[in-house]
Amino acid sequence: MRITRVYTRTGDKGKTRLAGGQIISKDHPRIEAYGTIDELNSVIGLVRAFNRPLTKRLPQARTLEAELHRIQNRLFDIGGLLATLPKDQKRFKKMPKISPEEIRHLEKLMDACQKNLKPLEEFILPTGGPVTAMLHLARTVCRRAERLCVRLSRMERIDSEIPKYLNRLSDAFFVLARWIGQAQREPETLWQR
Repeated sequence: MRITRVYTRTGDKGKTRLAGGQIISKDHPRIEAYGTIDELNSVIGLVRAFNRPLTKRLPQARTLEAELHRIQNRLFDIGGLLATLPKDQKRFKKMPKISPEEIRHLEKLMDACQKNLKPLEEFILPTGGPVTAMLHLARTVCRRAERLCVRLSRMERIDSEIPKYLNRLSDAFFVLARWIGQAQREPETLWQR
């Protein structure tokens, strides 16, 4: 892919172009869905920026860095899938897919991280240091992206693995927040009824 010009002026009238060339309104649920995926990817970029200094002293931070890099690539794949109508996806060579293996990878990651975490006896507040707090933010943006993709799937056909992946990913952000918080010896703040 080669981008020679960032602006197209298509958006000046509240419209945008999908990968297949169709022009649709910027408030279409498809645009909301992949726009929120893009927002999530940007939040993960912030997590990585705050995490990077920790990689010098914490092996968990290095693992987190690698996992977040992988997740960002999968989110770009999802954005591409959502920006392309299913009927047009065959036109593009190397069109990405979200495989069940990616979902299993997130489950294995969570299982590995939870081995040394105490079971939850109460809800925890989304607090902690910068990396932990930003992972909680990523979790909530991911849940919104999941809801938007579910809504879109009721209107139009989308890859059924996308909502599944996002569901697992939001869970993974929660576990990763607890896991990296524990590695940094951050106390968890329990919800007080």
